[in-house]
Amino acid sequence: MLLAKGIFGGKYLYTVDTMENTSLVTIEAEDRIRHHEDELRAIIETIPAFIATALPDGSVDFVTPSWLHYMGLSREQWLNWGWMTVVHPEDLARVVGKWRTALADGEPVEQTLRVRQANGEYRWILGRTVPLRDEQGNIVKWYGTLVDIEDMKHTEDRLRRTLDSVKKLRDRLYKENISLREEISKVSMFEEIVGASPVLKAVLAHVTKVAPTDSTVFITGETGTGKELVARAIHKRSRRASRAFVSINCAAIPASLIASELFGHEKGAFTGAHQRRLGRFELAEGGTIFLDEIGELPLETQAVLLRVLQENELERVGGHKTIRTNVRVIAATNRDLSDAITGGTFRIDLFYRLNVFPIHMPSLRERKEDIPMLVEYFVDRYASKLGKKIRNTGKKSLELLRAYHWPGNIRELQNVIERSVILCDSGDFAVDGSWLIPGPGQTQPANMRFADKLVTQEKGLIEAALAECRGRVSGPLGAAAKLGIPPSTLESKIKSLNISKHLFKAP
Repeated sequence: MLLAKGIFGGKYLYTVDTMENTSLVTIEAEDRIRHHEDELRAIIETIPAFIATALPDGSVDFVTPSWLHYMGLSREQWLNWGWMTVVHPEDLARVVGKWRTALADGEPVEQTLRVRQANGEYRWILGRTVPLRDEQGNIVKWYGTLVDIEDMKHTEDRLRRTLDSVKKLRDRLYKENISLREEISKVSMFEEIVGASPVLKAVLAHVTKVAPTDSTVFITGETGTGKELVARAIHKRSRRASRAFVSINCAAIPASLIASELFGHEKGAFTGAHQRRLGRFELAEGGTIFLDEIGELPLETQAVLLRVLQENELERVGGHKTIRTNVRVIAATNRDLSDAITGGTFRIDLFYRLNVFPIHMPSLRERKEDIPMLVEYFVDRYASKLGKKIRNTGKKSLELLRAYHWPGNIRELQNVIERSVILCDSGDFAVDGSWLIPGPGQTQPANMRFADKLVTQEKGLIEAALAECRGRVSGPLGAAAKLGIPPSTLESKIKSLNISKHLFKAP
């Protein structure tokens, strides 16, 4: 019986009849071993990876020729621990340390490293090494594969850079989304407060600051400037936005009924009080109450309101039960309350209670740069309501609107635009200049000096006459004849009032 062992430990068993046949059998066995070795080498060479083996102490004893060719090294240079000479200096300590750890604990090891090729360039390699043990569990050999992953590494790096870019883009979009949501919130919050002038931006900045608080806000400004819109914007931006916003015009309710309207009344409190009625403060519980034209409140009602602001409690008219309130107060006036305080018609202590966070709404004269935007907004609004398509706003009309002093502020502008849209029969928007004259119900700003009022009124009359006469000054159809003054006098006034008569000429 003959036992023959192959290079990988394979056993070949042969039975012989005579000793004379032993040599022949041995030769056949050696031929078969060489044949299997050749087949194995051929298979190894076709594997898309480089193969290496190492002894139990970690010294390399075999490597495929293809790897030596890839590295440009001789077998002698690579075997044992010679392979360390081609590992990238930045990777060497890590790779050797990990290999020694694997030798110590006998566990498989996998790691990536950069190795220097024959041309001197470094490429990324993935190495995997596993131990082969005998029947007693002792390591008899280490088998390893080496795979070039340079292209995969580049792809991985590109993917990582792409992911980094995506992450940065995502973060940027997230921030932009937050910013956009804030802008959308601002747009929706100020949906009817149109404009981009510095004075208006300053107002909206104050609104944004005070809205999240529960502070009392006191809004001042001429009639028609949009004080209630600001009050609604504050409420909408506040923590009370989900609760009621109750508005009351103190000037529109008779003095004898204002207390009942604000604080409610009990049945039988006065003639006609047939049942108990809740006041506006109770209706606004948890929300906001807007007291417009606060300067018109009677003194006795001011005293009750002062208590509500100080103590957060009230009593209905004709009642004796104290009712706790949780209401934010926003007040507004178009009057100069300092005169009312001096005259004794408005309580100074109530004024200080209301004037916690003052906001002044600018007149349209102070923000004339917003007029084109306001015109566009109102034209679109009313044209849409009437089913009209208005594409253009005449330059002359826009100049007329910008030149006018707007004693009625935005409310007056809104009325003029609505009237113009109703009368518009084409796609071009135009305004009749004769409308831009203060009517009997329109007053000049309360804080304007008498001399200034005269100048403003005179300028308005001249501009209206020029608009009606299409910029003509003299002649029977000129503005001078219409106003009943000599043309030379009108020319002098036009110059002194800084009026551009060219704005009123027909195109």
